Amino acid sequence: MVLLKEVVEFLDGELGIKDVEDSSNNGLQVSGSKEVKKIAFAVDACMEVFEKAKDFDMIIIHHGISWDDSLKYLTGINYSRVKFLVENNISLYAAHLPLDKHPKHGNNAELCRIFGLKHIHGFGDYHKQIIGFTGEKEISLKDFVKEINKKLNTACKVFDFGNEKIKNIGVVSGGGSSALNEAIEKGLDCFVTGEIPHHSYQLAKEGKINLIAAGHYATETLGVKALMNILKEKFKVEVKFIDAPTGL
Repeated sequence: MVLLKEVVEFLDGELGIKDVEDSSNNGLQVSGSKEVKKIAFAVDACMEVFEKAKDFDMIIIHHGISWDDSLKYLTGINYSRVKFLVENNISLYAAHLPLDKHPKHGNNAELCRIFGLKHIHGFGDYHKQIIGFTGEKEISLKDFVKEINKKLNTACKVFDFGNEKIKNIGVVSGGGSSALNEAIEKGLDCFVTGEIPHHSYQLAKEGKINLIAAGHYATETLGVKALMNILKEKFKVEVKFIDAPTGL
């Protein structure tokens, strides 16, 4: 058992919560039990996750329920979600961009690790913050896609507008398509993200770059899983990843 305050202070410090500008109100969004024995981890704050974590004291999430002024009114779905957490004495902690960009535990650092990329450098300027990475791996595009599909349990959408043999790869998880221009300008062979908007197709085609959309959900399960292992070891609490895939 550990105090909620200790877990929050550790996460705030480890992830640099206060130092990252974000539309998400990162950190402790809903306060529940003061004592924590069981912590659940998930990508999205939604009723499906909450109900599966009903017996847990705390949920650590990537996409929280408080964005800018999104909880200005506690009505409708907002009310139902907060009501469930409060009635079941469950704390909710969110880490959005801090968990995308973290150099050790972040979604993008973990993607680089499981892809086996070497010579890692910061990449992906998002509102003057670097949230992704580039790395090197000599492989065919076809084999790289097979590897991603297997390791992330996903079905990539592939836009093969570049060379079949690739080496320089950029990675920005989730909705990271804003880095596509940067990937083209840096002469990367391949850019991997979660999901892309319509205009990215022609941009990648004219930029002659391979573009892989590996799934928003699939590319953002890794950060919370990394945190799960850290908190289990540090605080000796029971942990569980709650899988609630969207197919997107």
